[in-house]
Amino acid sequence: MTFDTPAGTRGSRQPGGRLFVWFNKLMARRIRKSGNFSGFNALVLTTVGRKTGQPRTTPVGWFPGPDGTWLIVASAAGAAGNPAWYYNLAAHPDQVRIELDGKAFDVTAEQLHGAEREQAWKEIVARSPRFAGYQEKTDRQLPVIRLKSR
Repeated sequence: MTFDTPAGTRGSRQPGGRLFVWFNKLMARRIRKSGNFSGFNALVLTTVGRKTGQPRTTPVGWFPGPDGTWLIVASAAGAAGNPAWYYNLAAHPDQVRIELDGKAFDVTAEQLHGAEREQAWKEIVARSPRFAGYQEKTDRQLPVIRLKSR
């Protein structure tokens, strides 16, 4: 499947800035040690920059998918635009690495569509209602991405 979610026309402000970068680095260190952040399942996502070709690391929350896969949501806290890592995944879906619980996994990324996305979305919102709030802030459909071990 393709990565084809366009940016929306409304939404919250996209997280960013120096403080955000510092906080993401801190979160990534904690996640590498414990596999969660503030009681939320989290992993460290490493993508290849679509423009630079350089590794880009981002902490993201995850949800269990079928058959031992991991589901992540490109929410950007309900911003109108997709997060940068979404576009990196779109450009290089087979060059992705995740870290959690002290282990690293090479994975392939795939965006879910149709009934498969709807089922995953229901489970995500049931586990973490904050994602429903993010969806309400924006007019783009928040992409749900499946990460599968290679």
